[in-house]
Amino acid sequence: MSHRRVLILLVAFVIGAAAVVAGTLALLPNSNSTVAAQTTIGGPFELVDEDGQKVTQESYLGEPMLVFFGFTHCPDICPTTLFEMSQVFDALGEDARKINGLFITVDPERDTPEVMKSYLGSFHPSIQGLSGTPEQIAAVTKAYRVYYKKVPTQDGDYTMDHTAIVYLMGKDGEFIAPFNLKRSPQDAAAELRRYL
Repeated sequence: MSHRRVLILLVAFVIGAAAVVAGTLALLPNSNSTVAAQTTIGGPFELVDEDGQKVTQESYLGEPMLVFFGFTHCPDICPTTLFEMSQVFDALGEDARKINGLFITVDPERDTPEVMKSYLGSFHPSIQGLSGTPEQIAAVTKAYRVYYKKVPTQDGDYTMDHTAIVYLMGKDGEFIAPFNLKRSPQDAAAELRRYL
């Protein structure tokens, strides 16, 4: 009698396991579907530079770029990142002219081209500020997969939450990798020279 129960339990277990495996396989994509090997970051954009001139992604082709999204009223992350970028550009010396540093605002309401130009006067001249309409900023942040959100403050003003990644883009405008600034400027500059 007990052998029969064991056999019934064993058969039930095998049938249950087969059902779980079949269900899992049904959820997997079939061999005909395509899966993107790499997430697309970057792409076409149309913005305005510090001098009020229209720029697009085409304006920067042929040179690598460090791209950072932030805003001029940022209390800590943005000025720190821009300072670290400036140190890397200083370490590059003459090669700094062969790389574009782009600081793209996520706060177009306050960050006009004039404001961006004044703010970036404290940082390396290789870092250029880009602004635009709210719709243009929405498009470029979507292309770079940047999160940003207006957050009201208690005094009736607002701040901005945002992604704080520095994007390294190649000469062809394609995303290479997030760029690590948390190391010596000389080490960061040595890595950048590989893409010149």
